[in-house]
Amino acid sequence: MEFKDIISKKFIWVVLISVPGALLADFLKIPLAWFLGPMVFTSLASLLGLQLKMPRVVLSLILILLGLYIGNYIDKNLFSQMHQWLWTSLIMLVYIIFSVLFVSKYLQKYSKYEKKTSIFSAAPGALGPLLILAEDEKSDLSHVATSHLIRLIIIITIFPFIVNSFYEGETVKLSQSVVENQNLIHLLILILASIILIYLFNKLKVPAALLSGTLVASGFLQITELASYKISADIIDYCLLILGASVGCRFANKTFTEIGKNAFHSFVATFFLVIFGMLAAYIASLIIDKNFFTLLLSYCPGGIYEVAVIAIFFNLDPEFVSFHHIIRLLMILFIVPIILRLIEKKA
Repeated sequence: MEFKDIISKKFIWVVLISVPGALLADFLKIPLAWFLGPMVFTSLASLLGLQLKMPRVVLSLILILLGLYIGNYIDKNLFSQMHQWLWTSLIMLVYIIFSVLFVSKYLQKYSKYEKKTSIFSAAPGALGPLLILAEDEKSDLSHVATSHLIRLIIIITIFPFIVNSFYEGETVKLSQSVVENQNLIHLLILILASIILIYLFNKLKVPAALLSGTLVASGFLQITELASYKISADIIDYCLLILGASVGCRFANKTFTEIGKNAFHSFVATFFLVIFGMLAAYIASLIIDKNFFTLLLSYCPGGIYEVAVIAIFFNLDPEFVSFHHIIRLLMILFIVPIILRLIEKKA
């Protein structure tokens, strides 16, 4: 069924809408044009009622390629830095707890969300797993999903412009990075190892298994020199297009009215989460020697794959950023149920 989706009208429309969006954004010199253009065009098309669908097999392939590309950055020097990540992870823990408690209180008071719904809506990420938990807790799934989607759109639209305006480093030159004379057997080994770990991580319920599984497989094999293959950055343009379009496709079966009802309070909640994230990044910058924008992306309350793409494009330690977003997802899935249980005891 998944492979039939690749030639379905819904996916053909996705491609036909996304390519002009990417080209227009590129013509207008918008940062991350091949991501933001398709995202905006497919979001509008979905909200206007056009039936769009991103086949899971296509998105999975793109996410595996992104994971392998981020794996290009992993080397033996990484281990010398990892002891510092304990401190940044602790800051992440405090950031998540404070953000969930503060933003959920705001949503309860001003948007009249029920307590559990407000907590799920306030969590800085992990939409997929949280929707499952929210359904079990009889929370309002529409409010939770819409709040997270609006936040995702705001974050991944604004952050590239912020980084592009203030960051003085160089972006990845996507058209000048062809890597030649590599062993294709090594590539096959990397892909096979990635698939095995993705399967295991899915069974173990590890968040973002497609990315985390690929990163672990790629990192281990390249550090041990058992297999090494540098994925060309040329492929990132295609990854950007599919990933941007997949965000827009999430607005299927939603309306402008539904989005409008949640827009203001979701914007305010996003503002608080970004401010808290900036504060966390600043505190982390006092402890470890990292570029502030790398830390800012690490504490950004956006989607793990989408933020990883921003880190890749601006060459901001994508392996560091990805690690912290995986940690963020694990912490959210651990913290939110604890907060819910505490609320039940008080009630």
